[in-house]
This record gives sequence, C-alpha cells and structure tokens, in this order.
Amino acid sequence: MNFDFSPEQTALQMQTRAFAQEHIAPVAARNDREEIFPRAILDNLAPTGLMTPTLPPEMGGAGADFIGEALAFEEIGKVCSSVRTILSVHNSLCALTIKQWGSQEQQTRYLPELGHGRLLGCFALTEFTAGSEATNQNLGARPVGDEWVLNGRKAWVSSGTKADLCLLFAQTDPAQGHRGIAAFLVPTDTPGFQAEKVWGKTGLRSAHTAHLNLKDVRLPATQLLGRAGDGFKIAMSALDNGRYGVAAGCVGQAQACLDASVAYTKERQAFGKPIAAKQLVQEMIADMAAAVESARFLVYRAGHVKNKGIRNTYETSIAKLVATETAVNVARQAIQLHGAVGYTNEYPVERHLRDALATTIYEGTSQIQKLIIGRHLTGENAFV
Repeated sequence: MNFDFSPEQTALQMQTRAFAQEHIAPVAARNDREEIFPRAILDNLAPTGLMTPTLPPEMGGAGADFIGEALAFEEIGKVCSSVRTILSVHNSLCALTIKQWGSQEQQTRYLPELGHGRLLGCFALTEFTAGSEATNQNLGARPVGDEWVLNGRKAWVSSGTKADLCLLFAQTDPAQGHRGIAAFLVPTDTPGFQAEKVWGKTGLRSAHTAHLNLKDVRLPATQLLGRAGDGFKIAMSALDNGRYGVAAGCVGQAQACLDASVAYTKERQAFGKPIAAKQLVQEMIADMAAAVESARFLVYRAGHVKNKGIRNTYETSIAKLVATETAVNVARQAIQLHGAVGYTNEYPVERHLRDALATTIYEGTSQIQKLIIGRHLTGENAFV
C-alpha cells in the first residue's frame, strides 16, 4: 500500500480544507446552537464537486477515488460534523447506491441532479422497531397495477425534512422476511409523504433529523431500485459506503480535538510554565495522537480495499468501530485538557464530543460492528 497521496488526492484535500475554513468554520457554532440547516453552505459546495466526490465530473462529482473521499470528509469533519453527516448521507448512502443498483434511466435521471446539488438525498431504513434489527421492516409496499402503494413510518432519517429524494426501504411480503424487502426512490413531494423534524438532539443539531409518515404514497414501478426482494442487499451495500464516510469524518473530528488541545496546552500557564510541559498532559496528548493515527490508517485501508471494487464490509466495520469510538474518547480527553472552558461552547471541543456520540449509534452501533467483525472471523452468526 502506497502511503503517498496522488496529486489529485492532495488537490482535493487542499480544496476541501480551503472551502471548510472559508465557508463552514465561521458559522458552525451558530448553526449548531440555533439548529440552522446549512443550505447556504450546500449551495456554495455544489459547484465544487464535493457534494458527491466519487461521482465522475460529468455527473457533477469530483471524480475522486475512496481515499480522496476520505480526505475530503476528514477536512469537513474537522470543522462541522453536521455538514459531513449531510454529505455522507447524500453521497454515500443515496447517490452511490443509485450508481451501483440503479437502472440506466434512474442513473441518468438522478445522479447528475444529486451531483450538481439540484437534489438533496436522504436514506430511510430505520424504523422505531427496526434499528439494529434492520430486517424487521414494517413499512409496507403493495403492488397495485403498475404502481406500488407505500404505508408506514420511518425514524431518525438524516436530512429527512430537507431532502428532495428519499431512498426508502419497505416490506413487500412479510412472509419472506428480509427477502421481501424492496428499495424505492421516493420524491419527497409525492402526495402522502410527510416529514416531521426531531427536536432536542444532543448533537448534530445542524443536520436535521426527521421521522417520516407515508400514507397511501403511490409510486410508478420505475421507482423500484433493483428488484423487489433485493432491498436488504441494497441496504447493506449502502451501509458499507455510509460507514466509510462516517469513519473518515470522525478522524477529522478527532484530529480537530487533538490540534485544539495542543494549541491550548501550549498557551495555558500553570505553576509558571505552559501545561504542555507537564508529563501527564503530554501522556494524554500522546495517547490521543496514537489513537487518531490508528483510526486514520484503518480508514485508508478500508478505502484501499474499496478502490479495488471488492467486498469491504469487514474492513469498513473495523474502521467505523475504531474511528467513531476514537472521536468520542479523544473529544472527551480534549475537554479534560481544556478544563472548565472545555465544558463550555467557548471552544469547539464540546461540540465535537456531542456530535461524536451519535456516530457510535447511527449506521450500525459499535456493538453491531463488533458482531459483523466477529461473524467474519469466526463464521458464526450472532444476529440470530
């Protein structure tokens, strides 16, 4: 594995860093505090190709590989995990899934619109009774002539109140279990589709989350993604992409907390010298640095496998597990190093901790990642 970035990867990293510092960092704290959806940021981002970094330029993307995507999401994660969440869902869960599973007509219709930012995508798999048990889909879809009629509810849908296109999963035949699940491309202005914003989240406040209610939503058969019964396979492949984006963003969060801690401990004086000169402070910083670098290289390894176009569930689950837990732990240590001011919103480390907590839950909890890893190594399925 070559640890040197290509000129294209480095250029994308620098482009994203410059954009993040100019457009995202100045408003991140306010957007979090006031729960402002960052529409202006997305509008400015759309012409850069960074809405969908791995789509080709003719579709509005940046034409990057998965290492390039990780570098971009890491830079955005450094300044605002809410924006990174919106982009991960839009690109990794929605656009890339259409690219992998969509018909030629679906790809032609939707990918340029998503790539150029004219449509915003979301992903609706979770239900109130189908979180870690994702096979337990109760939202139903039944064929009526050349249409499908959808009824039911979805929960915890990132960007659900703002998206234009929802990749949604429904049960077509309960007797078939997970083999009856289907994936649908649902325009959110379809009659009967309603999104309700979730208020009071601990973190990721600028990335709005919704519960969805679908009542007699009628879709033409052309909105079925893949075949009826392929839905669970489609969802799992999407999550391999989504978890990778989450892991990369968490490396950025952890790096931001490490950078802030180094800067603060060199500035803060105690007992006549910077606290950075204290042995226990240096121990904490060293532990943080080792954890960040470990998570980063696990993300790059997963990206390396993804670039080969082969199955990467094992590598991606390890990267997601380690990077999300690292983001939480490093943010907590950063608050400790900042002392009392770290417990306030005067510094961004408390926001990074609040945002990081969600990443160990969504798109498969840390415990679910351990079961995926364990199943790969032992051949035994602990899910049933």
